[in-house]
Amino acid sequence: MKIRKSQGKLQNKQKVEQNPEKPRVSDLDAALKIRAEADLPAAPVQAVRRVTQPRRKDEAEASAPRKAQEQQASADFRERRERQATQESRGRATPEQHTPTTGRFFYALKVPASITGPLSEAQRKLKGNWRTTGRDQMHVTLCYLPSAPLDRLAELKALGARLTENLGPMDVKLRGTGYFPNEGSPRVWFVKVEAEGLDELAAGLRAGVQELGIETEEMGFKAHITLARRKGPAPRVPPMNFELGWKAGGATLQRSHLQKTGPIYEQVSTFRFQAPAFQVQSQAIATPSETASPQTDTGNSPSPTQQTQAQEPS
Repeated sequence: MKIRKSQGKLQNKQKVEQNPEKPRVSDLDAALKIRAEADLPAAPVQAVRRVTQPRRKDEAEASAPRKAQEQQASADFRERRERQATQESRGRATPEQHTPTTGRFFYALKVPASITGPLSEAQRKLKGNWRTTGRDQMHVTLCYLPSAPLDRLAELKALGARLTENLGPMDVKLRGTGYFPNEGSPRVWFVKVEAEGLDELAAGLRAGVQELGIETEEMGFKAHITLARRKGPAPRVPPMNFELGWKAGGATLQRSHLQKTGPIYEQVSTFRFQAPAFQVQSQAIATPSETASPQTDTGNSPSPTQQTQAQEPS
């Protein structure tokens, strides 16, 4: 029993030696330590920066096709919307726009290339908002029909053939340039044209069209070639004279199709002047009513002092 007690005391002594008891801190020392720590400056707070992991190359390559598909889908959507809007606007159009029953026509003398070349050179003098007439569209309007029924086209062809079959070639001559209207802001720049029998042919065509019950222009006839039309502020060109001419061997019936960039002319029929050149042209022109009795009314022929100009098909 004594041996066990002595062994226990020895073990306790060894534990004390291995783990010596910490010295006791007084309350005063603890208070001083807390106060000293309170007086120390606070440690600076460092901002935490978020680190973004770089995208891997394979992820970027995988997202590229998806982005391309999204862009293509967006483009296809816009295209469908535009197509739908176009179809809706066409659906609101009037039946006449889809199946027209009338058209714009005019009888005219075509201008040969030997004349259109010098006239085209004269157009280079224009400045500002002038829209020039193309060389292939230059003509002398004889009678303008703003709204002719398409089912009466055969009658218009027959009228042109009947009024020109007894005519011989015409010597057409160019004169000076002019403006319409002459005062104020002009809308048209033209060159005057003269030919024996030309006024009578124009008057006969107008009377024949009116007897068919088809509308014609109301302005008086004055032979000319339109060189340009004014679309905005533009200065005038000084007067110009042309010592040019050609021998007209026939007339045409043209149809005018309006476009945003200007009219497009479609040749519908051609009428040749087949009579000998020495035949008096003024006696060969007769309207349908003149076959029964001569017509003495010259109200359709312009007077020498008439200043109005025929309206050109646009």
